[in-house]
Amino acid sequence: DQTPPPPAMGDPQYLVGSPRSNLERDGRDSAAFAIGINLMLSFVYDYLPYSPVSPTPTLSLAGALWVSDGVDRISRLPDVLLRDILSRLPAKDAARTVALSSRWRPLWRSAPLALVDSHLLPDGGAAGQFTLGAPSPRAVTDAVSRVLAAHPGPFRCVHLTCSTMEEHRGEMARWLDVLVAKGVQELVFVNRPWPLDLRLPATVFSCSSLTRLYLGVWRIPDTAAVPRGARFPNPLELGLCFNAMEDRDLAFMLERSPVLEFLVIMGSQTGVRLRLVSQSLRCLQLGYTYLEDIDVVDAPRLERLFQLGDFRQSELTAPSIKNCSSKIKIGRAPNLRVLGYLRPGEQELGITNTVIVVTMPNLICISAVSINNNANL
Repeated sequence: DQTPPPPAMGDPQYLVGSPRSNLERDGRDSAAFAIGINLMLSFVYDYLPYSPVSPTPTLSLAGALWVSDGVDRISRLPDVLLRDILSRLPAKDAARTVALSSRWRPLWRSAPLALVDSHLLPDGGAAGQFTLGAPSPRAVTDAVSRVLAAHPGPFRCVHLTCSTMEEHRGEMARWLDVLVAKGVQELVFVNRPWPLDLRLPATVFSCSSLTRLYLGVWRIPDTAAVPRGARFPNPLELGLCFNAMEDRDLAFMLERSPVLEFLVIMGSQTGVRLRLVSQSLRCLQLGYTYLEDIDVVDAPRLERLFQLGDFRQSELTAPSIKNCSSKIKIGRAPNLRVLGYLRPGEQELGITNTVIVVTMPNLICISAVSINNNANL
């Protein structure tokens, strides 16, 4: 019998593009697998940036002691200040201000809006993020579509993490079209599986207004087919969380982000080689990620390189990954001050023309202009 054995749990071809119905057919425990994926999703959600608005803000002491004399002083403020106030409210509360008076009615449409889909849930998102298999909240998806259609933009921030995007492909594509056309500064866009490798629309690469972008649980589109003129001229922060991507796709995003300062790669559905050439990047943070090679070729402003957490010894990890070490090569990084956390036997470190000073106690201080490549830790 020449039939190959089913791929090990954690292998890219098993995770990516596999329907849940295949689990039982291949003799896998679908319940255990769901637990593993939910664990990974919990880490993804932990790595996402906090929303700048909250449905349950803490009142200041001054506000609690203030006694109204019946005079509406807030409405007397200049439009620019009122718009700033509205931009700091959840979308639902900002929209409600149109009922206050004719003074407020036009302001909502002209204020940079903050839209967080979890705030549209009945509990305002207090129950936390959804787990694998939880029903997709259709009412929230519809509400997001209405808000994006009604507001002319721009959007201060948009966090979309509640919808199973496979069930709403049409809405998903329209959302990105609207955000590109109307302008969004901060976008957190996470697919709730299943599947794990739903292809992200390439429209996102034409959103030039972005200053912060986090993408989670997607198949990054083939950047070879993206127009060469596509670029992210403004993002200072890029987060890639548990995505399936090729080496060239990661290189494309870095090359097209000329002012990027902070890069987060949390998890990856496939092994990726990172070749870092950036004149702007200051911090690289890797979490629960298997990168086959990290090659810092030319990063003159890089100050910190963190590698936090590792699923390598998890039961969900493929043997082909468990038994491999990753290679970290530091070329030109004259401002690198922090490098960690490295595990003996799991990384091979090579440093050339770089001085690293370790300031934490009980750690070896590396201070050399040249260290032999592939020096095993």
